[in-house]
Amino acid sequence: MNVESILKLLSGIALFLFGMSLMGDSLKLVAGNKLEMILYKLTGRPIKGFIFGSGITFVIQSSSATSVMTVGFVNSGVMKVRQAIPVVLGAIFGTSITGWVICLSSLNGASGILSLFSTNTITCVAAIVGVILRIFSKKRFNNHLGNVLLGFAVLMFGMSTMSGAVAPLRESPLFINILTTFSNPIIGILVGLLFTSVIQSASAAVGILQVLTVTGTITFEIALPIIMGISIGAAVPVLLTAVGATREGKTTAFAYLVSNVIGVILAAVIFYGLDMVFDFGFKSAIMTTVTVAALNSVYRFIVVMVLLPLYKQIEKISALFVPSKTMGVKDNFELMPMEERFIKHPNLAIEQSRNAVKDMAEKVKENLFLAFSLINNYSIEKYDRVQAIEDVVDKYEDKIGAYLIKITSNELDFAQTEDIGEYLRTITDFERMSDHAVNLAESSRELNDRRLTFSDQARYELSVIGDAVEEIVTSAITAFTYKDLDLATKIEALEEVIDNLCSEIKRNHVERLQNGTCNIAAGFVLNDILTDYERIADHCSNIAIAIISIFAEDFDPHEYINSLKQMKLDTFTHHMDEYSMKYKLNQNHAV
Repeated sequence: MNVESILKLLSGIALFLFGMSLMGDSLKLVAGNKLEMILYKLTGRPIKGFIFGSGITFVIQSSSATSVMTVGFVNSGVMKVRQAIPVVLGAIFGTSITGWVICLSSLNGASGILSLFSTNTITCVAAIVGVILRIFSKKRFNNHLGNVLLGFAVLMFGMSTMSGAVAPLRESPLFINILTTFSNPIIGILVGLLFTSVIQSASAAVGILQVLTVTGTITFEIALPIIMGISIGAAVPVLLTAVGATREGKTTAFAYLVSNVIGVILAAVIFYGLDMVFDFGFKSAIMTTVTVAALNSVYRFIVVMVLLPLYKQIEKISALFVPSKTMGVKDNFELMPMEERFIKHPNLAIEQSRNAVKDMAEKVKENLFLAFSLINNYSIEKYDRVQAIEDVVDKYEDKIGAYLIKITSNELDFAQTEDIGEYLRTITDFERMSDHAVNLAESSRELNDRRLTFSDQARYELSVIGDAVEEIVTSAITAFTYKDLDLATKIEALEEVIDNLCSEIKRNHVERLQNGTCNIAAGFVLNDILTDYERIADHCSNIAIAIISIFAEDFDPHEYINSLKQMKLDTFTHHMDEYSMKYKLNQNHAV
């Protein structure tokens, strides 16, 4: 080959890889980013995991990408290793389907109407329609569909360019001699492994092998070991992305490698063992793009069908490659892991963010209830725990906030953008609620250290408003966790009742100061507690409004609050009356 042919070959490879990447990424967007959520919620029998793994791999055009996502699911604790292995096996088979798409490049120009189905015609039509959809359509779906067609056209043009560059090699004795050495199984496997490790795409490696069939020198005995090596080489990107994962995540990554290695060993032993006995004559058969695709699919299908019932054994073997760690007592304040691998998959990342916010909310609830209990039953252990949980909540706010901002680097639809905005607002409210838990703990410590006491009536009133605040906290967190619109709409009424209670208790305290039943020092602490209660209720109201905004278009939170409080809507008034009766203060209550 001369310099021009080499440059032509390299440019063809570049176009081919770019086209494959563009087509796969765009197909994923056309599917509406729903595919990852299917895997995310996947449970059940191994065959179901295999089917979904195969289908999703075909759409996103990468077994490595599917396997990396699966490693992320295991790493974040939403999927067990045994659930993940059938998905990995499905990905191993699913990547072979791309070879059949590449077979379209073998269609040549026939006469008459059949010429409409030639490679050149299909490529031209795909490019023209793709450009029209990409440039002239304002709909995002059409833009993505246009990118799919453009990616396909670029892929096909790259295939054509590579074919033209390698075609003269059929006359090269040096090239033929080199290929002949690949018929040695060990050399062929190593070549396929190394080449796939470099380009990090099994589909692309098989595609380039298909291109080489135009030379007429690729035989079955050359193609088979290379395809075996390609299957092993595809594990490299999966292993690289598992760096820093949990032991279970790394085990899942090694399951991809182990499955392919076992498949290669079994296939090689059986095929070459039988060949020694029967001397298969078809080894010298000249391969085409179609027969390479068929060989790749049949090989992978047989391997995964043999290994699928053995997924438990694959898990045990894979675990041997991951050193075990001595596990101590699990930290009660451990943060839920948030997978960086999911950043490029917005639906997955947003769902994981939601789960992290829910965990944050539960910690905030625990902190508040601990702080409430400290007012009447102070202990240094509870006080220290409040401080420790507050540190975790602060870390959660930073971690979730940074993660959500990273998600915005993707192309998001309206609903995804709204979810991210809601979670960013909500984590701020949760963090501030935890701050008020710390304030309540400090007030409790002051009461204990200074040996201050409230009057019986003040203690009773604090218990009433404390119950109301506990209910609004529970309601807000429950409404957020389950997206309970009905519960969220009641919170504003309870928040106003708590405001009224705060005002009433403060007036009562002034009266008690005047008649000498309460002292000024305890009064300052009482005022601080009431302020924290009032602020906690305000943040619960903010969370409820964020939930309501999800279900309402053109929602204005200020207008919503004003309409409730000024117009006294029937439902709002009903809930207020209900809560007012439930948390009514009885004057001169005997404790």
